[in-house]
Amino acid sequence: MAASWETGLLLKGKTIVVTGSASGIGLETARLCTKLGATVLGVDLTKRFDHVEEFYRADLSDARTIDALVDALPQGIDGLANIAGLPPTAPAEKVLNVNLFGLKRLTLGLIPKLCKGASIVNLASLAGFGWPQSTEAIKASEHADMDALGPFMDRYEITNAGGRSYFFSKEALIVWTMQNRWTWRDRGIRMNTVSPGPVDTPILGDFLETLGARAEEDARVMDRPGTPQDIAPVVAFLLSDMTSWIRGTNIPVDGGMSSNILCEMHGH
Repeated sequence: MAASWETGLLLKGKTIVVTGSASGIGLETARLCTKLGATVLGVDLTKRFDHVEEFYRADLSDARTIDALVDALPQGIDGLANIAGLPPTAPAEKVLNVNLFGLKRLTLGLIPKLCKGASIVNLASLAGFGWPQSTEAIKASEHADMDALGPFMDRYEITNAGGRSYFFSKEALIVWTMQNRWTWRDRGIRMNTVSPGPVDTPILGDFLETLGARAEEDARVMDRPGTPQDIAPVVAFLLSDMTSWIRGTNIPVDGGMSSNILCEMHGH
């Protein structure tokens, strides 16, 4: 049954690009944005036309494909939801490219096509919580080449071990969002992140496999994993005109996990 607020048209008349629109949180975000009145342009590697007005097949780990996608998408975009992502079991370089470098390339490429007052929402993660301990690598990543990440990854030991590639991609994404809090303020364009905790999607098993004991501890503390239906409404809210004063902010949607971590860190 639809939530009562879904009967309103929060995104009426808006054109929203949703990456990762074929499954999980991306699919639910596309469905909800359509329900709320938006024209949704879906982007994914897997062809699926559910809840989208137009579909664009693209490999977001490939720079040339991203540039072609930027050219193909229309002018007049009101919102960009960067939902597409790879789990920590994927090759580390692909994880970094899809979750961070490709996302940045797509976003920056689309800035000229965004309307005044547009909203950009990046899907980060509870995995990005520890970004203050990674500032050196995050600063270095700003100069890394998407087509030649090997030296950067070697220098900062960013591999699949312990899910580090995934964790770093989300840490850097949160920081990049904060850095761009006012970058396009003259056009009213804002950028924010949403950070889910563990979510029951097709890639949840990949996280359990990679994180092992850490995931078991999370499962013990939490009442349940999240669902795409828990996350998509927050993304849709940030895409709406109701959030023009929220800029460069990371919003945890994690069942209380980030608050739990902070309380444990500070003895509360």
